[in-house]
Amino acid sequence: MMRDILLMVVMCTGTCLAAPMAGAETAVAPAPATTESCDGALTQGGLVLCHGAPGTVFTVAGKKLTAGKSGSAQFGIATDAPSVIGWSSDNGAFGDLSIAARHDEFRVIEGFDCDKVDARSEEQKAHAGRSWVKKQEAFATFNDGPGALTGFIKPANVPASSPFGPARKYIGVSKVTGEPCESVSVHRGYDMAAPVGTPIVAPAAGTVILADPDLYYEGGTVFLDHGHGLVSVFMHLSEVDVEAGDVVARGALLAKSGNTGRTTGPHLHWAVKWRNPETGDRGGDFYIDPALLLDLPVTD
Repeated sequence: MMRDILLMVVMCTGTCLAAPMAGAETAVAPAPATTESCDGALTQGGLVLCHGAPGTVFTVAGKKLTAGKSGSAQFGIATDAPSVIGWSSDNGAFGDLSIAARHDEFRVIEGFDCDKVDARSEEQKAHAGRSWVKKQEAFATFNDGPGALTGFIKPANVPASSPFGPARKYIGVSKVTGEPCESVSVHRGYDMAAPVGTPIVAPAAGTVILADPDLYYEGGTVFLDHGHGLVSVFMHLSEVDVEAGDVVARGALLAKSGNTGRTTGPHLHWAVKWRNPETGDRGGDFYIDPALLLDLPVTD
């Protein structure tokens, strides 16, 4: 009898206490909630911001992007993007983003100095060629960035003078060769009416990847890599106050505005290029509208 009781105690301490009571419901742990999401400046020429855990793989409009250590990934929206862009994550989250259309005007500028548009003389062509190499090398450089994007501020406290997007047809004569010219280009920057010497500050934190006082078209120029594939380009500067490799905070002084390079008057040209960090093919990179980035919330 005593042996039977002892055997029952041993058996129950091993399994009986762990078993559910008769009629009780077995508790099931809830599935982890998906925290991935995508939003941003949802206009043609804008930027999609996707959020998730570091390493999350997002697919936006068919392109794969991996969230960095900050848990975010960015996707540039082309100026001819469709009205709806789909997104998904490797964890099963998905959705559609409605993309607002933009309406950019077409301008004709006559009596223009053709040398402001194209290099004409051999000296100009050589200068333009050297400048092109410097720019391509810089655009092939990627930095992780300081963390998640926390918004953009204006790089100068002056009004806008020309928006991103208009197509311009130039008709004129070269002062160097006397030859007529005609060309069409699209304005891929956000111009600001900055008098010569106006302080230019970093609109968001980043790493300087190019600082040159004399590129052919751009004049004094600074490239600031914000991480996530985004690079701000500041042109026509009279003074460059940073060097390649400098890491700067939002609001830090970068340069002074000017009238250098191929310009028609003093101003700041601010451009932002989105580069897909998942590929080494730079042919798919394009400029987005800096003014739309100013609409993103500044969170710190």
